[in-house]
Amino acid sequence: MDIEFNKNEDSLKQLSFQLKARHNKVALGGGEKAIAKQHEKGKLTARERINYLLDEGSEFLEIGTFAGEGMYKEYGGCPGGGVVAGIGYVKGRQCMVVANDATVKAGAWFPITAKKNLRAQEIAMENRLPVIYLVDSAGVFLPMQDEIFPDKEHFGRMFRNNAIMSSEGIVQISAIMGSCVAGGAYLPIMSDEAMIVEGTGSIFLAGSYLVKAAIGETIDNETLGGASTHSEISGVTDYKFETDEECLDHIRNIFDKMGDNPKAGFSRVTSAQPKLDPKEIYGILPQDRVKPYDMMDIILRLVDNSEFEPYKDLYGQSLICGLARIDGWAVGIVANQRKIVKSKKGEMQMGGVIYSDSADKAARFIMNCNQKKIPLVFLQDVSGFMVGSKAEHGGIIKDGAKLVNAMSNSVVPKFTIIVGNSYGAGNYAMCGKAYDPRLIYAWPTAQLAVMSGASAAKTLLQIQVASLKAKGEEITPEAEKELLDKITDRYNEQLSPYYAAARLWVDGIIDPLETRQVISTGIEAANNAPITKPFNVGVIQT
Repeated sequence: MDIEFNKNEDSLKQLSFQLKARHNKVALGGGEKAIAKQHEKGKLTARERINYLLDEGSEFLEIGTFAGEGMYKEYGGCPGGGVVAGIGYVKGRQCMVVANDATVKAGAWFPITAKKNLRAQEIAMENRLPVIYLVDSAGVFLPMQDEIFPDKEHFGRMFRNNAIMSSEGIVQISAIMGSCVAGGAYLPIMSDEAMIVEGTGSIFLAGSYLVKAAIGETIDNETLGGASTHSEISGVTDYKFETDEECLDHIRNIFDKMGDNPKAGFSRVTSAQPKLDPKEIYGILPQDRVKPYDMMDIILRLVDNSEFEPYKDLYGQSLICGLARIDGWAVGIVANQRKIVKSKKGEMQMGGVIYSDSADKAARFIMNCNQKKIPLVFLQDVSGFMVGSKAEHGGIIKDGAKLVNAMSNSVVPKFTIIVGNSYGAGNYAMCGKAYDPRLIYAWPTAQLAVMSGASAAKTLLQIQVASLKAKGEEITPEAEKELLDKITDRYNEQLSPYYAAARLWVDGIIDPLETRQVISTGIEAANNAPITKPFNVGVIQT
């Protein structure tokens, strides 16, 4: 019996159990009472609509499940950002589905709601995925309108994206299944086709109360903008249905008759499971994130047949580069090696740190993958770049810049999985959110920050103590410890993958065993978008 393995296994399984529990809580949206009210109105909930719409037994990769987690407490919270979004299959065709959750503040838009909707549109645009909008929203959450309405990446950007997608031939279908108010009314009508459910669906620029206040007209909402009005009088909507189910059936019929599009042509063969048991990842990944481990042990449990073709495996060993297949798809993997390695020059290199030789190797490997049209997968467990006089004299900044340059300019799709640490410039070099990965997901063991909690807390403590001393104030050891504990607790909360997921710094948190499916779904989506831009890294210092 391997006691260390068992401890690791217990810890990660517990984190995965907590992940499922938190997901189940978010899935309730505004709670069981709010769900019951939806049913009383003859309406399905957002998740019920999605389940009915998608092909039975097919996968649904949710985006931004934990968006808004722990935010807006003064307003009662906003579970899931008040919207459910993800990549699913309708009549065998991959698509992006975005459904307002009317159980959360009547589907009103918080700042994070806009950010999540824009992320869903971004994924659809990058991968040329058809979009289905299931609209049921009261519009902008007025107490926070200044954070939702006016800026470039706010609410209005959605309608700009509607127009851009339409011009690029990306299909958009909308179903008005509840309220659709004010500026939000443009979203379904800027789609290619719009349908409405009788009795529950309504669409207008201004509701009856605002109409009365603005022009003195007295009118009810159904007459103002109900299904009959827009299907028979205004011509705003294209189809009218009596129930949610009939409406969703019609969307499926539309998808059944859509033509196919050109593909990017990424290599895929018949999928094969890893020969090494993926469940062993639970025991391999150390509970203590400071302890070293061999990242190859993780990789071989993620790739088909546990087969991996290393690139320059004897050089720049703090980064693992090589080719493999995941669910049949060819991938180029760039991963942080977490065990201590010794270079042929006799240098002991710490795990999780990027050195000059490894940065140089990874940059070259990324360029090779672009040359061969192979999607890239980044497995992050990175502390940052090596520091100190030896590293600086050796040109670590130059070599790091080379890696960032090659990665930034990649034209093949990139996918990022944060396994453990994701600190500082290491996050950037390993394709963090700022570098446009098609998808970026974290394991429950992930931590994202500019540096580790211990390092940051000690640095912040030194700054605060120095500030107090400059004012002539002395601090006792007891007070200093209390201050350090307070700083550490606050910083550790910000390190959490849930903190990152709440703000959409990652697209979601997944059990390690879901990693293969996430990457496969992402590459299948990316295969819908042929590469048209030539690969050019620009000027690189050598």
